Order: sequence, then C-alpha cells, then structure tokens
Amino acid sequence: MNKVVLTALLSLFTMSAVAQFRMSYNDDSPLRKLQYAEVAITNLYVDSVDEKKLVEDAIRGMLNKLDPHSSYSTPKEVKELNEPLNGNFEGIGVQFNMIEDTLLVIQPVTNGPSEKVGIIAGDRIVSVNDTAIAGVKMSKEEIMKRLRGPKGTKAHLGIVRQGIKDLLKFTVVRDKIPVKSVDATYMIRPGIGYIRIGNFGATTYSEFLESLEKLRKEGMESLILDLQENGGGYLKAAVDVANEFLQRGDLIVYTEGRKTPRTEYTADGSGIFQKGKVVVLVDGYTASAAEIVTGAIQDQDRGLVVGRRTFGKGLVQRPIDMPDGSMIRLTIAHYYTPSGRCIQKPYKKGENKDYAMDMMNRLKSGELTNADSIHFADSLKYETLRQHRMVYGGGGIMPDEFVPLDTTLYTKFHRELAAKSIVIQHNLRFVDNHRKELTTRWTDFADFKQNFEVPQSLVDGIIAEGEKQSIKPKDEAELQKTIPYLRLQLKALIARDIWDMSEYFSVFNESSEMVKKALEMIGRP
Repeated sequence: MNKVVLTALLSLFTMSAVAQFRMSYNDDSPLRKLQYAEVAITNLYVDSVDEKKLVEDAIRGMLNKLDPHSSYSTPKEVKELNEPLNGNFEGIGVQFNMIEDTLLVIQPVTNGPSEKVGIIAGDRIVSVNDTAIAGVKMSKEEIMKRLRGPKGTKAHLGIVRQGIKDLLKFTVVRDKIPVKSVDATYMIRPGIGYIRIGNFGATTYSEFLESLEKLRKEGMESLILDLQENGGGYLKAAVDVANEFLQRGDLIVYTEGRKTPRTEYTADGSGIFQKGKVVVLVDGYTASAAEIVTGAIQDQDRGLVVGRRTFGKGLVQRPIDMPDGSMIRLTIAHYYTPSGRCIQKPYKKGENKDYAMDMMNRLKSGELTNADSIHFADSLKYETLRQHRMVYGGGGIMPDEFVPLDTTLYTKFHRELAAKSIVIQHNLRFVDNHRKELTTRWTDFADFKQNFEVPQSLVDGIIAEGEKQSIKPKDEAELQKTIPYLRLQLKALIARDIWDMSEYFSVFNESSEMVKKALEMIGRP
C-alpha cells in the first residue's frame, strides 16, 4: 500500500462525538501515528482482524494508563450501566428470584404491567412467548433478556400457580418499570427516621424528598441517613440531596481540573430538613456522590458521620458519547468538599491492581477493626467550617465515630452456605410453601417484628442441605455462633418477601452496631 492510498483511507476518519476538540493531523502528531497504525494493521496484517475490536482495545489501552476510573463501555454496557441510574427500564415489572431453574415471582411491581393483568407473588413463570424457561437450565441473564423489551410490546407468559391445576396464560404489555434508589424509609424510633439510599440516580432526589416528607408527617425530628455500600452516581442528585440539610449559601462541593475551571455548588436555602439531628452511616464501599453528601454534612457541621473510612473516589468523569452508542468516561477534574479536602485515595497511573486491592489491604492492616491503625500526614489535616473540628483528606472520609467491622459475626460456615445460595433458596421455598399462612397471620408488620420466630425446621433444613453439599461447621462453637445471625437474616428475608425492603432493614438494623451507635449519638444532649 502506497502513502497516497493510506492517506486516502485516513481521510475517511471521522469522530463526531469529539468534534469540539482541537485535533492535530500533522505527520508527527500522536493522533496521526495512531491512525496509521490502525489502517496498516487492518489492511496489511497476515491474518484477518476485527477492526472494531482493534480500535476498542486501543481505546481501553490508553485509558488503562490513566486513572482507575476513566473507562470505555460498549453500547450494550452503556445501556446496562445507565439503567439503574436513569430510574427505569422497560419490561413486565416483577421482582423475581430463581428456585433451582424456575422463576419465582417475589412481588409484582406496584401498578406495573404484570400486576395489572393479575400476576401475583408466588407465581412461577415457566414460558415466555411459547419458549420454555423452566426446566431447561436457562441462565438468569437470558431469562431477563426475554422478559424485558421495548415499551408497548407484548410478552405471552405461561404461569403455574399454587392450587391451580391448569397452566395459566397471561399477556403482559411491557412498559417502563421504575427502579428505586431509596431502599428503605421508616421510623426506627419515636422521633427518629431512617432512610437508606442505594445509589444516586435520576430519580433519587424526588424519592428522597418523598421519604423526608413522609417521615416528617410521622413526627421525625432526627434522621439516620444510611449510605453504606452506596457506590455513588450522579453529581446533581448528590447536590440536591445535600441541599435539603444545608442553609442558603452553604458550599456543598466544588470541582476543578487542568482544563476544567472551578465550579461551585451551593445550597439555595429551600431544604426542608435544615434543623434536627443528622447522622450519616458510611463504610468502605461508600463512594463518589455518596462521599459528596457525607463530606458536605460533615464539613458544614450539619451532622455527624458514623462507620468506617469511605472508599475515596474524588474524581469527576465526563461521559463522551461515541457515534456507535459506546461511551468513554474520562476523568476531567477532582471534586473537593467544603473544607477544601480532595478525598481521592492515592493511585499510580496504569497500576490499577493495587488500587483494586485497597479494601483487602485495609482489612490486612487492621484498619477495619481498629481506628488506631489509620494514620494521616499532618498535611492532610483540615477543619470543619463552623465548629473547626479536625477532619482529613487524601483517602476517603473518616467518620466522627468509628464502628469496627465485626469479623466474628459472619462465620466461615455462614459464608459458605450463602455462597452456595442455600440460605436464599430455602427461604424462597419456605415463603412459597407458606405464603397464604404467612400473609393471613401476619397482617401487621409491628406484630411480625415483635413476635415472629423463624421455625427451627427452616434452620435445620439449611444445615442439612449444607451437609449434603459438604458444607459443615468447624465445630459446635461455630454452629452456635452462626445460628443467631442466620435466624436474623431469614426473618429479614421473610419480611422483605411479605412486605418490602423497608421492613427488611427494619428487622436487620436492630442488630446493626452502626445503627446502635447512630441512635446513641442522636440521644446525646
């Protein structure tokens, strides 16, 4: 291939998604070099190559040499990543789980397309559009693909229902199904509300505001905001949530980068919970947007933080859409809490393995079990803006009250039972077999929470199934240590299946040391 042909081929290159950027096409420019390499490989390499994959690998290679959070996603990956943040997907609207290879409906989505046609909890979906999905070892991902589809399309479902001999047929018209990011809302004690946010998506703020208003009507004076395991999401959602707690003009967060000028986000004074005690719960998986909310509340002395050091993601990614629907998420700035902290934890460009192992390193160092194991340089010391309390930057947000990870709570025996899905499978069977009895007897959640006892037969069945699969406790002591937590987990799961996630957390939180500490702090003068 001569230079003329090669140049002609290169002239066809377009990049509409980044047309706003200045690009150099000089013979010695890096971009020109990359183009020559791609064209040469595609046209001259000894074996056939997938040009699309070649380019994608090159993009990933470039991004891998940058920070740990710059990334490339294919069109399919973009859709999957956006669904939980956009607040909806299109499908039939059921919460389900698998019992062996059969899809069991846990709950139809309220006012969703499945509920509207009469599908109920406990139904088994055995076919979709005349294709069997039960008894054929179909993967969960493949089943989801068949159930989801564009709004307005029809799914013809074959359903087996307890007590009904014949196969039931339903036609469900797919629709947009809401995906909630507020996992739980309830009054944990008189005057004290509890809200758990799972991520920060497009609908988070409206859900959060609805939760706040509900709890205020129920007499909430103080709030526990649970951001444990919240991996973040949209910056705007985090700013809007933080705004509900802060006074007019209070700085929430600011961003700044090499090519990105400083941008400040401040409270507008319209928040409905500017007074009243606030405690934020965090752990090592609290990240990004969740750290923005935590940092704002801590730095403005609006509330206290309980738990363990947060993840430490202080990098802002800009999505760059490509013509084929793929996307680059490129880090363009750092974000800073009101006191000026950048809480991004250290990393070396192109060395993402150590970064990914950070949580394991924290466990090995003793940080998760002993607050004294955490050390910060004096250069990382900052002060809160009102009370001038000492806080630290440079690697996540340190809580005001440390709660160690209870490494004795989860025994090896329990972890193995859970890993094999033995606990969840037996719980599903129990609820499925006793659904009518459970929903008839336990109509009031407060009564359930106070008086329901997990049957010994359910616990025995789980232990027996574990033994069948060569999962046994090390000794009697490990067995006795496992059973109380197992009972608690089962009770919470049964509450979830009868009601929803708020009831699940209402049961589970009664044993949480983090929640106990938060309640203690709210009770202080």
